Amino acid sequence: MSLRETISQALKSAMKSRDTDRLATLRLINAAIKDREIAARGATEVQELTDADLTAVLTRMVKQRRESARAYEEAARLDLAEKERAEIAVIEDFLPRQITGEDMEAAVASVIAATGASSVRDIGTVMAALKSGYAGQMDFGKAGALVKEKLA
Repeated sequence: MSLRETISQALKSAMKSRDTDRLATLRLINAAIKDREIAARGATEVQELTDADLTAVLTRMVKQRRESARAYEEAARLDLAEKERAEIAVIEDFLPRQITGEDMEAAVASVIAATGASSVRDIGTVMAALKSGYAGQMDFGKAGALVKEKLA
């Protein structure tokens, strides 16, 4: 089942169970997907968004909500920060498991070995390989620092 179908099924079940908070977040997800489709339509010929495209949309939504939650906490609006965190939890249900810690180190080491990277000049090659192989599965900011550390 594709990611789009999974989101649609979750939307239907939230409607049936009258889970208003989850339903509102799922509707936001659908709106973001439609916006992405409209933007893609203007650039090229009409084609269906892939699961990787949808994962990128969801990842961007999580990042936006984390920033908003942080801003709300700084402004002492804990109720709004909590709402953002609840939306993050719903969105993350549709994202692949995040790779962290030792798993990230192993993935970086294997990509460095596979690409034959040996110096700091090869960071771009390694990061491109990581992004194509692990899209939506790791924080590339942390991965970039790790790659730089290993190649330095």
